[in-house]
Amino acid sequence: MTTKQEETVKAFQERMDYDELMNCMRCGFCLPACPTYGETDQNEAASPRGRIALMKAVVDGKKAPDEDFERQLNLCLGCRACEPACPSGVKYGHLLEEARDILNEHKKQSLPARMLRKTVFDGLFPHQSRMRSVNNMLWLYQKSGLQKVVRGTKLLNIMPGEMATMERVLPEIASPKELKNRPRHIKPAGTVKKKVAFFSGCLMDTMFMKTNDSTLYLLEKAGCEVVIPQSQNCCGALHAHSGEKETAKELAKKNIRAFEEEQVDYIISNAGGCGALLVEYDHLLGDDPEWKERAQHFAGKVKDISTVLLELGLPAMKLPEQVVTYQDSCHLRNVMGGAASPRTLLKQIEGVTFREMKEADRCCGSAGIYNIVQPEMSMQIIDHKMVHAKATEATTIVTANPGCLLQMKVGIEREGLSDSVKAVHIVDLLAAAVREAEKEAEPV
Repeated sequence: MTTKQEETVKAFQERMDYDELMNCMRCGFCLPACPTYGETDQNEAASPRGRIALMKAVVDGKKAPDEDFERQLNLCLGCRACEPACPSGVKYGHLLEEARDILNEHKKQSLPARMLRKTVFDGLFPHQSRMRSVNNMLWLYQKSGLQKVVRGTKLLNIMPGEMATMERVLPEIASPKELKNRPRHIKPAGTVKKKVAFFSGCLMDTMFMKTNDSTLYLLEKAGCEVVIPQSQNCCGALHAHSGEKETAKELAKKNIRAFEEEQVDYIISNAGGCGALLVEYDHLLGDDPEWKERAQHFAGKVKDISTVLLELGLPAMKLPEQVVTYQDSCHLRNVMGGAASPRTLLKQIEGVTFREMKEADRCCGSAGIYNIVQPEMSMQIIDHKMVHAKATEATTIVTANPGCLLQMKVGIEREGLSDSVKAVHIVDLLAAAVREAEKEAEPV
């Protein structure tokens, strides 16, 4: 081993939870649940069991933390579908995040890679004002006519991976004026059933601002008084999953501080990826005596929007007749246990025929920035996903996470189905259904 590898091994020995590594019984129940295991023709190293064995081998000093080791950890989607399948309850996601964080700390990265990571993880996502500046540039790109020019010249075709397809599926970006006028406190017209705080997020309150508006509309209709703390920031999920754990902790502390000032029943998330980290702030800060209890209190209040809407109830919902299917957000399903609520809500919409998609619980290949850093595997996964989506004959594919939404749109584009099939966030569909039912109920 090189000196650098020996230092990395020492860090693995000091920081990895050896009891958790030993909890894996090598039974193989996780194998059918793992997308990369299936997509690599059942390569053992590309499975949760295999990756845990690799981590243990590094801790035991039997394997060097070399490029092959790092490649297998990076190939993992982090979808955590293995966790519900595991009879021993191994917290694979926690092991993966710690291992990636150690590798990132001890890896000698190139100057461009260091600059890119610093720009994205430190310079952009933690700062909502900068996220809004990027949003404003995208809005200008769409509204100025530049987008049409770029598409007409086919410049996007020279971009790497599926960037050209991703550009085509960008949502309609909110204007700078709309971003300035974000609400901070909403009260329902009738009785207040619950007082909640809304975690508006970074991407969700910029690129997907209209979905946040739909969320606030539904919470009001369900009888919620809603507060939106102004000092909240990025949840830190992207950082936690990408080896930037210390930054994730700092972001978590800022959010806890922002929300604990509000006396609320629930903290609402409308993005599965964000919600899954928010609900695990107690684990993220579990080794910090000053923040452990505060993190537990925060995490105990986090709820996904679909769970709360089902609990409180919505007014009548109606849409033009259509077939709808649902693609799970991995983290909503596997971490927050939120598989049933979205489906129940969709089945309550008059005019909707719900058809379950085969392997709807299998990752779509988005996984944060996975579709950018692992484009080949990501596209392989979404292509297989679309086989099952098409089999439902659904004209509407619903999901509950912004990354999943864009990935399903990419799948629709790749299949040439954009004229007949659409992908929508569940709260946008529910909000449209409530508005349609209210419209029909109005006296003529």
